[in-house]
Amino acid sequence: MQESTADAASDPRFRALPTRPGKIVAIHLSYASRADQRGRRPQHPSYFFKPSSSVAPSGATIERPAGTELLAFEGEIALVIGTPARRVGLAEAWDHVGWVTAANDFGLYDLRANDKGSNVRSKGGDGYTPIGPALIDARTVDPAALRVRTWLNGEIAQEDSSAGMIFPLAQLVADLSQHFTLEPGDVILTGTPAGSSVAVPGDVVEVEVDVPGGPSSGRLVTTVVEGGAGFDGDLGSLPAVDDLQRTEAWGSREAAGLPAEAPGSGDPANTGGSDAESPDSAGTPVPSSDGTPVLSSELRAKLVSVPVAGLSGQLRKRGLNNVHIDGVRPLHPGAKLVGTARTLRFVPNREDLFASHGGGYNAQKRAFDAVGEGEVIVIEARGEAGSGTLGDVLAIRAHARGAAGIVTDGGVRDAAAVTAVGLPVFAVGAHPAVLGRKHVPWDVDVTIACGGATVQPGDVIVGDADGVIVIPAGIVEEIVDAAIAQEDEDAWIAQRVAEGHPVDGLFPLNAQWRARYDAEREGQTA
Repeated sequence: MQESTADAASDPRFRALPTRPGKIVAIHLSYASRADQRGRRPQHPSYFFKPSSSVAPSGATIERPAGTELLAFEGEIALVIGTPARRVGLAEAWDHVGWVTAANDFGLYDLRANDKGSNVRSKGGDGYTPIGPALIDARTVDPAALRVRTWLNGEIAQEDSSAGMIFPLAQLVADLSQHFTLEPGDVILTGTPAGSSVAVPGDVVEVEVDVPGGPSSGRLVTTVVEGGAGFDGDLGSLPAVDDLQRTEAWGSREAAGLPAEAPGSGDPANTGGSDAESPDSAGTPVPSSDGTPVLSSELRAKLVSVPVAGLSGQLRKRGLNNVHIDGVRPLHPGAKLVGTARTLRFVPNREDLFASHGGGYNAQKRAFDAVGEGEVIVIEARGEAGSGTLGDVLAIRAHARGAAGIVTDGGVRDAAAVTAVGLPVFAVGAHPAVLGRKHVPWDVDVTIACGGATVQPGDVIVGDADGVIVIPAGIVEEIVDAAIAQEDEDAWIAQRVAEGHPVDGLFPLNAQWRARYDAEREGQTA
């Protein structure tokens, strides 16, 4: 352990560091304990930047801005880069870490929703990154044996170790070095374990990183004070909180003083519609595809190769005429949609029901957090296109989860941005209004009606420029094989018509033409 001799000694903010950091990179979610607390676990690390102007030393105060309530502490292990790292492998990544110390990644949840995961304002404020007070030589410690503890007013609030991280410390260094050079003095904030909560004016928060029985950073002490200045709404969005933000800032509804949530309900008063969550609050949930039929790569390739019209014809031959999702059009006319259905149901808006089901971690958000690779979110909106049923952030979320596409018999808001995501989306049209104008998100993974068709979870959804159809999972292979055979036959017929033959007797094939077609096919396969 050593006390820092910062070359930025003229600025007391950086006295715990070897220099003013050029970059501070923070991870959204990294500890298993916090992932379990929030009920969602990321497959890969995701990051955000904090400005170096947010750094503060031990013993400093942090202001909770006037008019806000949710200033949350997050005790973390901070890595300080010692030597440049660019495209380094996992085995050598730790060699580029010079020091380890304690950090507190403060965040103002009142400002989080409008940042959409960037955390620019919610975590970038002056004093929002206390670091120190002492540096631990990274060469002297096992990166899997570091402990982080946080005290609130002398009571332990957080305790975990780097062994409990989803992504090992060295992985974060190696991963970031794939994208840009980590330079000496850069700081990586490695995430916080369960127990993060809200601090109010007068509270004292302390964080320590150590190796039990070994070197320690010492306690990083920060005192919360009430700020006198607020925010000017003429310059930007004002702070706003709802019960979702309260729950996530405090760590639970109980800790936030909220009543227990009824099964299936969301938190009230979230008027931000569908796109308010950041990656930290919208990580990967527990596996969600149990019991849902999965298309093999071979079967999926067959479905991609066959037009919807051909599949529709085969369904009709088997007596299935009501399998078309009517009224929807693709945002990408050339895109092919193939996947298994995950369903989301909206009911008509009623103010009391929107208050109980429209906000918080509602059915809409759960559907987009739960969609799996190769699955299609199918939305029942009753053909009502007078508000959006999804926007750009939810489209990005579905894309990141590996979804095959989205079908809604309602509207899409932020239509240009949704289109730019590149995910196949079929909708009735575009509309700028948020969800609460016409709909209440009600249920997920139930049998729904979309565009006049009944859709069950696990049904196979196929769409192209002609429209979208629903194929029962149990007959999909039979249908696609028959459709491929019919496509081959139709191509042969088209060639004969192009040669000058009349369509009568040829389309469909009469006995004479059928014999000729069968003979040619046998010759090709012989």
